[in-house]
Amino acid sequence: MPRTIKRLVRSGILLAIIAGLALTGYVVVRDRPQDVPWTELDLSQPIGAFTGRKLAALNGDFPQCRALLDRAGVDYSVRPPRGEGQCVEENGLIPKPGGATAIRYNPASVAPSCPVVTGLALWEWQVVQPAARQYLGSGVKSIGHFGAYSCRRMYGASEGQWSEHATGNAIDIAGFTLENGRTVSVLADWNEGSADEQAFLRAVRDGACDLFATVLSPDYNAAHANHFHLDQADRGEMGWRACR
Repeated sequence: MPRTIKRLVRSGILLAIIAGLALTGYVVVRDRPQDVPWTELDLSQPIGAFTGRKLAALNGDFPQCRALLDRAGVDYSVRPPRGEGQCVEENGLIPKPGGATAIRYNPASVAPSCPVVTGLALWEWQVVQPAARQYLGSGVKSIGHFGAYSCRRMYGASEGQWSEHATGNAIDIAGFTLENGRTVSVLADWNEGSADEQAFLRAVRDGACDLFATVLSPDYNAAHANHFHLDQADRGEMGWRACR
């Protein structure tokens, strides 16, 4: 085969590959925008490969975070800024049942950061309620927690890295109360609950890993035996994420 024809064949193959990749990219962006990093977050879309990172990135854009919740019909009230030094929370929201969300938080005064509240809304819609109905036969009415804002360093140490709780950018989930009155506790049921209760708790833990930058459960260490730690630490678009 003459050299000129070989070059034309190679060029044709290369162009076909490029066209195929471009078409694949177009299909992904059109049908699964949540799976690519450069599209805007849309709370009406299923959870995708970059949903969690887009949620964490909302730490730098409180107005955009609130606009997403407003468009989705999530009810909340804004908590005034509080704290000082390393413990300033500026974008705390008190989630309220009604509108697009049904789950109550107990105590009701909890005010996590806007990115955490946004993650909790998606967690309710796409993870918690489906898993509760699948494994336990009833939806979730309320979620018990150990709080969000706490001016402290990681693990309560006297020095070292500050916890995401120090700015309200985290929440500790302790248990769930179903619409039929049944309760499921992380402490009591992670290892000792029924097969369905254990399956439910692991499903909601695993689902949270797609929505929160850090998810720590009883599988991580004894300090988390009674709760799931969920936070939205912003570690950059390709930053590491923890799921234990």
